[in-house]
Amino acid sequence: MPYASVEPTLMGWSSSSDKNAKHLTRRVAIVLFDGFSLLGAGLIAEVFHLANELADTDTHEVYEVCFLSAVGGNVACSSSVKVWTDSLQSHADFDALFVAGGKGVHAAANDERLTSWLRRVRTKTTGAIAEGRVLLRAAGIIQHPFHNEHRDEDEASERIESIKKALMLIKRDLGLEAARQVAQKLTPSTSMHLVTALGEAGSMSAGDKIRAAARWLRENCERPISIANAAQIASMSERNFLRRFKLEMGVTPSDYLLQIRLTITCNLLTDSELPIDKIARRSGMGNGDRLAKIFRKRMMISPTEFRIQSRRSLGN
Repeated sequence: MPYASVEPTLMGWSSSSDKNAKHLTRRVAIVLFDGFSLLGAGLIAEVFHLANELADTDTHEVYEVCFLSAVGGNVACSSSVKVWTDSLQSHADFDALFVAGGKGVHAAANDERLTSWLRRVRTKTTGAIAEGRVLLRAAGIIQHPFHNEHRDEDEASERIESIKKALMLIKRDLGLEAARQVAQKLTPSTSMHLVTALGEAGSMSAGDKIRAAARWLRENCERPISIANAAQIASMSERNFLRRFKLEMGVTPSDYLLQIRLTITCNLLTDSELPIDKIARRSGMGNGDRLAKIFRKRMMISPTEFRIQSRRSLGN
């Protein structure tokens, strides 16, 4: 079914032209749980520390790194070293968020308060350190399963992937050369692999970048998303991103996002007993009133009427 353009205010889109982006402090959070890997969390923190040393500024740090935990206070790593953390609830807006594993992360994956916080938090980059992927998967932020049979290999791979994500953020803010220098200082023995990955990301075609941004929209559709966020994923200006997205995908980013959210909404209405307000939150529609307004406009029917009709159809 074709969809008309979506009003930006309805879908949570916002346009911003951050001309002074390189003069703003980027906030980076690393979420810790008891038994976390000090090496994994420390490497991510060191990436941004090295970037601050390389940055050409005398007035402030480009990156501000903070450690967070569920309730704040001291958190002990796997070697019993304690790290002081702030409470999760005291923060909600970051340029990057990394979740470290540990023995406490499995219990956290079943804590609705923590998974809800992760879904609400506003961030452009999210990464897992070791078993931190368990919590991100429980929150629906990443999709791949957790494999116990190759735990050591998984942790090493996740560590490298998290470093790559941190380096890509530095590349976006400070340039490719700065990211390469950080990689070389951080891990001399594996820096060639990381530098090659940075170069490959920079050589993606415009179509590949748009498809990567489309994947990001699908994976983050339940959260507030801005045009600026999606354009940054594609490493394009907002104007060029909007034009290229329409050419590549056949619809505007707003239309594409709406189709995804409506699909999720329809599935939840048909397959679950969740109330309309909760479905609206889970599908990124905001609240029940907003969902009902959009649903009537696009589907010509109320959410409740759709639920009744879809179930009646399945019964037949």
